[in-house]
Amino acid sequence: MATLSDIGVSAGINILSAFIFFIIFAVLRLQPFNDRVYFSKWYLKGLRSSPSRGGAFVQRFVNLDFRAYLKFLNWMPEALKMPEPELIDHAGLDSVVYLRIYWLGLKIFVPIAVLAWAVLVPVNWTNNTLELARQLRNVTSSDIDKLSVSNIPEYSMRFWTHIVMAYAFTIWTCYVLMKEYETVANMRLQFVASEARRPDQFTVLVRNVPPDADESVSELVEHFFLVNHPDHYLTNQVVCNANKLADLVKKKKKMQNWLDYYQLKYARNNSQRLMVKLGFLGLWGQKVDAIEHYIAEVDKISKEIAKEREEVVKDPKSIMPASFVSFKTRWAAAVCAQTQQTRNPTQWLTEWAPEPRDVYWPNLAIPYVSLAVRRLLMHVAFFFLTFFFIIPIAFVQSLATIEGIVKAAPFLKVIVEDKFMKSVIQGFLPGIALKLFLIFLPSILMIMSKFEGFTSISSLERRSASRYYIFNFVNVFLASVITGAAFEQLSAFLNQSPNQIPKTIGVAIPMKATFFITYIMVDGWAGVAGEILMLKPLIMFHLKNTFLVKTEKDREEAMDPGSIGFNTGEPRIQLYFLLGLVYAPVTPMLLPFILVFFALAYIVYRHQIINVYNQEYESAAAFWPDVHGRVIAALIISQLLLMGLLGTKHAALAAPFLIALPVLTIGFHHFCKGRYEPAFVRYPLQEAKMKDTLERAREPNLNLRGYLQSAYVHPVFRGDEDEDDYDDDKLGKFEEEAIIVPTKRQSRRNTPAHSRISGESSPFSGKV
Repeated sequence: MATLSDIGVSAGINILSAFIFFIIFAVLRLQPFNDRVYFSKWYLKGLRSSPSRGGAFVQRFVNLDFRAYLKFLNWMPEALKMPEPELIDHAGLDSVVYLRIYWLGLKIFVPIAVLAWAVLVPVNWTNNTLELARQLRNVTSSDIDKLSVSNIPEYSMRFWTHIVMAYAFTIWTCYVLMKEYETVANMRLQFVASEARRPDQFTVLVRNVPPDADESVSELVEHFFLVNHPDHYLTNQVVCNANKLADLVKKKKKMQNWLDYYQLKYARNNSQRLMVKLGFLGLWGQKVDAIEHYIAEVDKISKEIAKEREEVVKDPKSIMPASFVSFKTRWAAAVCAQTQQTRNPTQWLTEWAPEPRDVYWPNLAIPYVSLAVRRLLMHVAFFFLTFFFIIPIAFVQSLATIEGIVKAAPFLKVIVEDKFMKSVIQGFLPGIALKLFLIFLPSILMIMSKFEGFTSISSLERRSASRYYIFNFVNVFLASVITGAAFEQLSAFLNQSPNQIPKTIGVAIPMKATFFITYIMVDGWAGVAGEILMLKPLIMFHLKNTFLVKTEKDREEAMDPGSIGFNTGEPRIQLYFLLGLVYAPVTPMLLPFILVFFALAYIVYRHQIINVYNQEYESAAAFWPDVHGRVIAALIISQLLLMGLLGTKHAALAAPFLIALPVLTIGFHHFCKGRYEPAFVRYPLQEAKMKDTLERAREPNLNLRGYLQSAYVHPVFRGDEDEDDYDDDKLGKFEEEAIIVPTKRQSRRNTPAHSRISGESSPFSGKV
């Protein structure tokens, strides 16, 4: 078990690591040849030019202004200068509200930490319960545990202090959550009302269109909305299964990159032709001319792309029973997206369309009827993933201790028994071992979310974040507390009667705070500081810039600014909310470490959002109800655990007073859900009408059909990315064949609306 000196060594290592990361970052960001990595957002906005173009040759690569190096931490106050309204315009509402999660942590835990250290720490410290337990029952403890509730004897009246503090912590947390929910809801409504025109404001995604033997999907959608929304329907774009075509385009881009690489390499040294082996990974096989080989491969794939494009356009089986339907006004789109279209609730399902850059196109090709089965399979898979992961995590954690290392490698006993090495192992190794073991988890959870069939990147990230949070709760929190406590007190378990075991667990659970302190320092201090280095994007940019870049467009594509990563970042934040709320009334020693995390992360990620990250989509903070719900869940968990802990302490008179806390917290959550959540799931018709009226007054001659006509065409059919791959004439042909089709249904000849197919007259007014 880590002692106070072990925690001090761990803190020193992590503080030193963070400081080194900041120094390295300060040096790297000042070099002109790294400018596109550490200020990529400004380049993508066209507001910054490369500093390596002018000046002396050396100054194009190295910053020789030594005064700049003296202010190596100057980026921290600079990151705090941009006001919030300007930051919303610069980076979007999603990024700003994501930063507010860190600010929410500071607003909740700063007063709680002050109160806990002023009241609870003296109450816990002025007892000798653990000292007596160590002598009489051989229970392991450390100096840190003397600051926790474990140091209070059974039946003590001092537990009333913890109950009063639990009420105070709950009231303050709920108050801050309510005010923040109200603020974010108002920010969202204001952002939606003031943001520029976007295709998703006028468009809904219609799924599960029923099959019809007489009409194509596009024709059926056209007729349905002309009948049921005759005054508002504008156009539709059917969904096609172009996944194979997209794979071919991706493959061609890869081959083109290799061709560019060998052409640049040959241009620099043309003394001999470059050869490549055709076997596995180029390790063996026939040797051929590299440039000729990749030219042939690119030509071959180009022909396959052209053939596959024609098949997608002409084959009715490639058209899915879904469509993006656009309306003349936002009001009409809001009505359609938020109402049931037919008496059969399983057909003609409508939802708000994601913005075009948020659409996850591969999943649109998944049949709607298979989604329920896919999600059931993933629920089962996630259950087994979560609970079977406990075994390897417990094994790795057992090895990351003095006893585990000595048992696995007895020859290291002399080294690990050194005082300094012992402090490093107990104060640093468990946290880093757990972090490394979870490194591939986000990718696994994202693959599972994609298999479930969500149609937008934002919904994929929210589902992945939800599962990551559950996984952290079960494996990082519960598994570490329960199994860790049981293993550490194993000798006590074996030498006492069964009715004493619950008491031992009640004393031992707060002792696991030392492990979480080490984990917070590794993940929340050094880990956050390491994020600012952008090592992977830095290395990849210079590799691409050296071997692949031929034009300024290539150089821009070589930049990989990344994004805030909601699916990984938000669950990590929620783990710290959980730890803070659980241990605030139990072991207040943990709170200062959490405060350092929130403060440091707020500054680092604010800098990254201003200068680096380029958000993939804008959901107008649609994720906030999930954030609020998880903090509420953490609050309820902390209350239940405190009740159980006081129960093991025989605080029979005090513990029942905690029963009201979960009930009141759940009631508060339902209040917030009813009061504020509608702003995140529904679009008020009043707001939509106001925005439509203002737009008509400002732009009376707006050609909305031209604006929306190709907004939701599959990216592989767009003509603005690669002129060799895409042809505008074929794009037009696809739209014409997929949307503007002649009618065949005589049963619809009395449609009481003009169709855009024939202009002034309805195509159903005469014989077909």
